This record gives sequence, structure tokens and C-alpha cells, in this order.
Amino acid sequence: MRITVLTGAGISAESGIRTFRATDGLWEEHRIEDVATPEGFHRDPALVHRFYNLRRADAARAQPNAAHRALARLARHHQLTLITQNVDDLHERGGSPEVIHMHGSLLDALCAGCGHRWPASLVMRAPDPCPGCGKPLTRPDIVWFGEIPYHMERIWAAVEAAEIFAAIGTSGQVWPAAGLAQHARRAGARTVELNLAASAVAGDFAEHRTGPATEVVPAWVDALCG
Repeated sequence: MRITVLTGAGISAESGIRTFRATDGLWEEHRIEDVATPEGFHRDPALVHRFYNLRRADAARAQPNAAHRALARLARHHQLTLITQNVDDLHERGGSPEVIHMHGSLLDALCAGCGHRWPASLVMRAPDPCPGCGKPLTRPDIVWFGEIPYHMERIWAAVEAAEIFAAIGTSGQVWPAAGLAQHARRAGARTVELNLAASAVAGDFAEHRTGPATEVVPAWVDALCG
């Protein structure tokens, strides 16, 4: 069976990684405009690096939970395309063989000048030179607000081909990820939302399973795998 799964911050929350709350415009006590936009990086790259150095350290300390491990098991039984909005590597460490990071990864660095990519160090600094061009334009390889998510052609193709499309731990407030369920449903997929509470796009799903990811995801995988 062809299954496409989209995961959001809710799947990593039980591993101790705080979710982003858009309602107050703050992320870890910082304005989104200051730490998650190209303009914020241009104004104060040192602040942005300090912010993501802390996020990287938090992610390194976190451990995969039962929901991450359940999706790895699902991949062993079905043809799974796993898409995540998360920038941590808990899916990979939980055993998933292939993960599409549509919003980038804390483990990667990007040159804001030439576009060169390389593995990020645990601590990054504004003066760090790019290994490609040598300019001090190193930034986290994270898709910020106002930027285009990665791998969208591959993501749309996986959504269109899916027999089942599931969204796990997503708010339904960040586009284009929030539009994937509607697209999947129009293409004929069975759609299911697994979340602590109904998302902003709950109406796009035919089925809802509500509760902590560490409970509802393993139970859902059990039902699919037998």
C-alpha cells in the first residue's frame, strides 16, 4: 500500500522539543521576524545563530519516541513516503530509512551567498566562512518564513500517488503543508489526521484520531500492519 505521511512539531513534542506557537508571534521568547526570516538574519546574524545553536543542542539531547519508531515500522511493511516539517533528526534516529525535510534541517548549513551546503557544526557563528566561496555568510539550512519549502515537486507527486495520506502532529496553519491533505483527498486518498486536537484544516480529513502521538500513532500503525 502506498502511504504518504506528513509530520509536524507535535510528533517531537513528547521527546522534549518545544512546539512553535504562532498565536503570540513568539518562538522561545523571540519574535519570529527576528529569528526565522531572511530579514532577521540580515539584521542580526549573531542572534539567529545563537537561537539555532540552542535548537540544535536541544535536538541533539532529545530521543526518538514511540511515534517515530512506529513510523519506521510502517516503512518496513508498506511503501511509505515520510515528509516532515520538523528540522530535527528524530525520524532518522528512530529508524526511518528516508525522510523528506521540507523545511530544512538543523544538521545542515547553507551559504546565503553562493548556496553551498555542508554538515553543520553543533555551534555555528556569523563569521564562519563558507567552505565553497569563503565568504562569512553561513546560515542554518532552515526554510524561514517567506522562503519556498524544499522538494515540493517530489512532495506533490507523493501526495497524488498516495492511497492513504496521514498528517501527524500538525497545526494546519503553515502553507503549503496545510494544503496537502486537501490535495490528497481530491486525488482519491483516504485521509487521516492524528493529533492532540483538531487542526485548522481538520475538515480536509475523513478520519480523526485524537490523543498523544506516542499513543495514537503506534495504534494506527498496528492497524495497518496487523
